[in-house]
Amino acid sequence: MSGAVNNNNNNNVIELESSDDEVEEAGRVGEQAAVRVPVSDPSFEKLKLDCRSFWQAGNYEIGPSSFVPLQGELEHARVHPKFLHSNATSHKWAFGAIAELLDNAVDEIPNGATFVKVDRIINAKDNSPALLFHDDGGGMNPDGMRKCMSLGYSSKTSNTTIGQYGNGFKTSTMRLGADVIVFSRSTKSGQATQSVGLLSYTYLRLTGQDDVIVPMVDFDISNHWAEPIVYGSQDDWTTNLNTILEWSPFTSKEELMMQFEDIGAHGTKVVVYNLWLNDEGIYELSFDDDDEAYASILYLRKFKNFKILLRGKPIEQHDIAGDLQFPDVVSYKPQLAATSNEVTVKTTIGFIKEAPDLLAVAGFNVYHKNRLIRPFWKVTRDGNSVGCGVVGVLEANFIEPAHDKQDFERSPLFIRLEGRMKQMVMDYWKSNCHRVGYKPYNVRGDNHPAGPPKTQKISHAVQRGYGISPTEAHLAPVILSTPSIGNHQEDRPDVQPIIELSAVSASLIFFHGLGSAPLQVFMSFFFASHG
Repeated sequence: MSGAVNNNNNNNVIELESSDDEVEEAGRVGEQAAVRVPVSDPSFEKLKLDCRSFWQAGNYEIGPSSFVPLQGELEHARVHPKFLHSNATSHKWAFGAIAELLDNAVDEIPNGATFVKVDRIINAKDNSPALLFHDDGGGMNPDGMRKCMSLGYSSKTSNTTIGQYGNGFKTSTMRLGADVIVFSRSTKSGQATQSVGLLSYTYLRLTGQDDVIVPMVDFDISNHWAEPIVYGSQDDWTTNLNTILEWSPFTSKEELMMQFEDIGAHGTKVVVYNLWLNDEGIYELSFDDDDEAYASILYLRKFKNFKILLRGKPIEQHDIAGDLQFPDVVSYKPQLAATSNEVTVKTTIGFIKEAPDLLAVAGFNVYHKNRLIRPFWKVTRDGNSVGCGVVGVLEANFIEPAHDKQDFERSPLFIRLEGRMKQMVMDYWKSNCHRVGYKPYNVRGDNHPAGPPKTQKISHAVQRGYGISPTEAHLAPVILSTPSIGNHQEDRPDVQPIIELSAVSASLIFFHGLGSAPLQVFMSFFFASHG
């Protein structure tokens, strides 16, 4: 892959290559919910992909390359725009992409970040919804912006930050929408700058590009006014600005400059627009229901001087371990390489707060460097009552997460950890199952609850909605009080809420149903309307 700029040595337009100095957020234009793609400005409607479904947007024919090396220029590998889409498919569900952008803001805490705002805004050109991420971290200078917009480059150190692969910003933004525009302001080496960069799958597709081109403009603001930084010619700089204005939600240079007004001396804004649709033409992201279960447990330790603001409302972080009944702490020393320092991993394990009323789901929440990687990882067999309602929490910094941060790499350390967790559940169950109505484990026969079961049968529709298998249904004594389950609502007219779940248990149900419920369910938890 080449680090070369565009053919005319214009450093304002770069060929996508390498970075993860990731960022968060962008410009605000309005506030209005939209369900289906609205039609407004006919000229702007022409600047849309024919296919707005994420899983279908990469299905198109690639024509012959128009690239011809200049005399004396070496041939080099190029990044086709189609790769932006295929690269983003590493995120199987959209909230994993949102979590990546939150991680970028959290990684800015050492640089002074105190908040990240996540909001829904309106693209004034077509009245469609867009996603806004805004943090007050150190921001990026022009060089940092180019690295952020490139593939595989990361200046983050794995000992102190969540991101390290140099891929998260590209995969996450492209998973959420076809296009993203980034605004960043920074002071580095005595120079104050502000930069705007556009990564637009729509632009690349509709203009027939066979390499990823990212138009960018930079300004020196050291003297308190925005002086364009020109690397090639003024014409090149103007071409980049005009490209950004044509393909972004903003229509003038003045509008672009307004996006920096609430950034202050340093920080970053990211706007993701042309959000993806599902096969029915509905936005993948729902903006209607109210829940922040995932975000509330995304980070293990509570932040002291940092807030995640969802549509203006601070998200309350929840301590899963603190909500457990009859908790126990188990120490585990993984067998690391001889050259590695010995580590001790402490796991808090116990019954969920609602036990014995709610036993159908269980598992370990495994974090890496404070970030939740694998939620409610069930290590016991389906259909086995052993471990029902048992939840564990641990931070496993000794194993590596996968690139999408939604699972761990399958290494020998990972396999041994899984075996150790199975043993933890078995040991805890033997000592404590009687506390939630089961016979002591040393009683002969199956380990079923003592006396008449205090459960009611869960309908097959509800089992499907929550991802509960029929063999587990007898273990769940109540129907859960949660938001409607999207398309499953009409299947369950008999369902009435019986108990109110804690935030932790609600998130447990949320993750237990990941395999079967539609994507809108999960996103509605996050994109809640707060009045």
